[in-house]
Amino acid sequence: MRALKQLVRFGYEQALSCLFPVVIFSSLAFTQIMPLPFLPRYDWLLIICLLMQWWMVHSGLETRDELKVITLFHLIGLALELFKVHMGSWSYPEEGIFKVFGVPLYSGFMYASVASYLCQAWRRFKIGLIKWPPFSVVVSLAAAIYLNFFTHHYWIDVRLWLSGLVIIVFWQSWVTYEVGGTRYRMPLALSFVLIGFFIWIAENIATFFGAWEYPNQTDGWSLVHLGKVSSWLLLVIVSFLIVATLKQVKEKTPLGKRTDFNFF
Repeated sequence: MRALKQLVRFGYEQALSCLFPVVIFSSLAFTQIMPLPFLPRYDWLLIICLLMQWWMVHSGLETRDELKVITLFHLIGLALELFKVHMGSWSYPEEGIFKVFGVPLYSGFMYASVASYLCQAWRRFKIGLIKWPPFSVVVSLAAAIYLNFFTHHYWIDVRLWLSGLVIIVFWQSWVTYEVGGTRYRMPLALSFVLIGFFIWIAENIATFFGAWEYPNQTDGWSLVHLGKVSSWLLLVIVSFLIVATLKQVKEKTPLGKRTDFNFF
């Protein structure tokens, strides 16, 4: 019975942490089913995202420091979108006023929503990290992963090598979290895989409602290739590394402090 209660608590806190992504997906679905007047759909999505971001900060659900992190992810995501759309990896076929080089500005919020989830979950679950790698290693790995999203179009794709490097670097690292006053832990690499998999599911929902379009979806929606999980996995790692590093700098405390925990 206690295990079930803990699972319910865990699910509830996860749902609260996903508030921003849920609003984005709901808006995608609503604007697809019920087109709004006066403005193109992409522009309405931008307005909704801006209002949601304002409300999150105004209501206290997000702090100003978290807003800075989320804004950073918005810019990182937008830069990636501009490049990928230019290279033909995917497209945004609908019209939009606030659209730059084929990329609607609301798209950056889809990356920002991942940062929002990480910041919310970090606070709600009182996240702790055990045996966190050195700062220089973390920064170098995150930079290499992000750059590979660009360079693989001109050079070899080292995604598999980077994935192997992630396993080596974080082999002894664990993430700890608190549910109902009890601390649990899991291997950090496993948490990356789980988050990446659920983002892939979210990606299928997003493309179904026309958030963007892959070349194989031009004639009709189809399931996003399972191989995209690896891309999201690496992007989640970059996101997590940035949030963890900024948390460490802000709090000025070591991330590897050990606490009492159970296996979940």
